Amino acid sequence: MKTILVTAYAVNPFKGSEDGMGWNLILQIARFQKVIAITRENNREPIEKYLANHPVEIAENIHFEYFDLPYYLRFWKKKSRGALLYFYLWQIGVAFWVKSKKWTFDITHNLNFHNDWTPSFLWILNKPLVWGPIGHHPMVPFEFLIKCGWKAVFKNRLTWIMKQLFWNFDPFLFITKKRARFIFSMNSSVKKHLKFQPKKLIKLPSVGSEKVTVPYCFKKDKSFTVLSIGRFVPLKGFDVTISSFAAFYRKLPPEDQPFAQLILVGKGPLETYLKTLAKIENIEHAITYVPWIEREQLSAIYRKSKAFLFPSHEGAGMVVSEAFSHGLPVLCLDNFGPGEFVDESCGIKVPYQKYENAITEFSESLMLLFYDRILLEDMSNGALAKHSSTFDWDVKGKVFKQVYDELVEDVKDRKTSTQSSLIEA
Repeated sequence: MKTILVTAYAVNPFKGSEDGMGWNLILQIARFQKVIAITRENNREPIEKYLANHPVEIAENIHFEYFDLPYYLRFWKKKSRGALLYFYLWQIGVAFWVKSKKWTFDITHNLNFHNDWTPSFLWILNKPLVWGPIGHHPMVPFEFLIKCGWKAVFKNRLTWIMKQLFWNFDPFLFITKKRARFIFSMNSSVKKHLKFQPKKLIKLPSVGSEKVTVPYCFKKDKSFTVLSIGRFVPLKGFDVTISSFAAFYRKLPPEDQPFAQLILVGKGPLETYLKTLAKIENIEHAITYVPWIEREQLSAIYRKSKAFLFPSHEGAGMVVSEAFSHGLPVLCLDNFGPGEFVDESCGIKVPYQKYENAITEFSESLMLLFYDRILLEDMSNGALAKHSSTFDWDVKGKVFKQVYDELVEDVKDRKTSTQSSLIEA
């Protein structure tokens, strides 16, 4: 059994998104090998609490270590403020910290944050390096972003300029690309911006979810609950969600309107704006807002829903996998994020176009699913099949194992070749 040294900045078994991915991917690695998992000190309490109260069969394969930079190098970081800069510094610090520990391991794996513009420094450990899954958020079209105000436009474009500087001028990013033996990419746009050797690239969505414990059963009643989940930030496109649902709702005859409902789960800085938009659209009576809740409660909301509306501009989307696992067809933009997961068997993709035209297409798609219940049921079954084939965590664990096995065999072959050369000499 091999030992994999994993650095995972965000790990929390009680959370979803980046933290939940970190936890579940570490468990998948530990299914087949020993793991030294290094994460931040603030993740110690939830990890130890979870392991103390939940039986994890493979826990004996995982040894957690916790690292943070000294206070004088992180006093300025406040929650999300400064997180990306701190992550960059943390990557440097953790590599040298590991080097001082003299641990024995076979492979290093830089697991998350999932972005393609921050380098890893694990190459200094002189072990085969695996990087990712890393992701890429394409630039949000101006016409969609301006709906959330000029502040959102300025912040997005400033971040884009900063990313361009890293992609083109950071020497450590070039070293990481060169030294990484394999790079897992969440979507196909990663290759375009990093320009690395195709043979290194393995496309593997980082998002995933467990199989639901409650057996799936498509409800043939007339209810049509549309669900959308995420942080209320410009990247997620909740303004498109509300306006699209409103356009769909207004087209329904009065006798059918009571069967249609929109549930928004989440919170964030755009909450006031979104509620104001709902009032302007005269649709607030058909929308239910739910703050962040426990997974079991969230699962109940998934089960009562019929479709998942997610016009996000991001390069991933954990909630898409969760929607599939509950048999919900996904309506999304045709982009490098959810657009790469969804096909006609499990949802509907709307191309980027004029903002109003996109709203119209989303509303027409909702109308189609509302009245064509045979199509809705077929897509629900397709969503379950998509989850099993692509987004079940176990699928990712098998892919990791194959890559690690190949790396170990390659190292053995190189040692044998070197020894033969020395004998011949």
